[in-house]
Amino acid sequence: MKIVIAGAGEVGTHLAKLLSNEEQDIILLDSDQSRLDVINDNYNLMTWNGSTSSFETLRDVGVASSDLYIAVTPFETRNITSCAIAKRLGAKKTMARIDNHEFLKDKNGRILKDIGVDNLIYPEDLAADEIARSLAHNWASYWGELHDGKLLLIGVRLHNDNALINHKLRDLPVKTHDFHVAAIKRNNSTIIPGGNDEILYDDTVYFITTPPFVQEVMELCGKKKRVIRKALIVGGSRITVRFATRFHDKYHIKIIDNDREHCEEMATMLPDCEIVLGDGRDVEVLKENDVDQYDAFLSLTDSSETNILTCMSAKEFGVPKTVADVENLQFVSQAENLNIGTIINKKILASSHIFQILLDADASTAKCLALADAEVAEMLVRPGAKITKALVKDLRLPPGMTLAAMVRDNQVTLVGGNTKIEPGDFVVVFCLNGTISKLEKWFH
Repeated sequence: MKIVIAGAGEVGTHLAKLLSNEEQDIILLDSDQSRLDVINDNYNLMTWNGSTSSFETLRDVGVASSDLYIAVTPFETRNITSCAIAKRLGAKKTMARIDNHEFLKDKNGRILKDIGVDNLIYPEDLAADEIARSLAHNWASYWGELHDGKLLLIGVRLHNDNALINHKLRDLPVKTHDFHVAAIKRNNSTIIPGGNDEILYDDTVYFITTPPFVQEVMELCGKKKRVIRKALIVGGSRITVRFATRFHDKYHIKIIDNDREHCEEMATMLPDCEIVLGDGRDVEVLKENDVDQYDAFLSLTDSSETNILTCMSAKEFGVPKTVADVENLQFVSQAENLNIGTIINKKILASSHIFQILLDADASTAKCLALADAEVAEMLVRPGAKITKALVKDLRLPPGMTLAAMVRDNQVTLVGGNTKIEPGDFVVVFCLNGTISKLEKWFH
């Protein structure tokens, strides 16, 4: 598949690197050569210096033969213009990053479709959804859904009073296995475990299960679901405004920001929310605003360091659920090692959303990024595929992957050693980043 990415900012560069691991034909386009120079030879992609809204440039990069054109510059008008040109020049599908929720309305979306913008990416809206999911399922540090919610990926951090700790997977103290341990996050690395791998204190364990057994997983992990009614937010970022706009009627929301002018703007935009002028990094300010009385604490400033530190402070005050926006990708793994609750990252969320769009072009693969260094893939099994030749336990699958579940005739079941994969099944694979392309020979 040929994919042109217009905009070598953080989102575009991160997306290009991820897609290059999947052996796609990637062209990264930007008018600033210095941004392209940081892409080293370790990535399987081409860089092109030129304007994202130039007819000549788009013709030169071969946009007419592209399967997908993605415009993710920081400027939404430029992205929309670029997609409109690319579509008229022959791009099969286009996608534009936007910063204005007005474009998401159906009547406006139809207009954009008419001028050549097939899909929209609104990272702040994706982040608001992710926060809402984390509050709804507040006992888990990660909650992901596959196959229209029929299959769940749940990440839970385990502490020293948990019954699973110091047990090998094959010896877990359970009578039935209505879940599959797909991965273990330990320190700065992700482990795709086998039966002899042991669960240790402070591991984050990722379970694949189905909705009827969520309660079982929660109890097994020693967790309890809390009712979230009050949320204290530090930072009046665009994520904050989007979340408060959409969910102010569900939660009592108080926002602390240190910019007086912005506080006045938010007071107008968000009349149902409390707006406080203050520095959320100051412990005294948190005390004055009764942080210990809140069910959830969200740190959504533009500084990853601030968000990590303030969530740590909120934990010390006893706030049961904390969420930190960590936009520096190099900090994500370190942040996950700290006991600060849920980590969100717009780049990973946007990339995951774009992978879902790729599903429309290639029905054999659907992907959902779960971690900074791992991913979930839903692979279609072709007739005669190698993976159908024996029971799962006899396949000698390569390391770095696990078959977690499968969908057959729209029914979801977990995969065990005695499972026999058949042509037409959709198999959910959990693997480390960049290994999907090595696995395709098993399914095709």
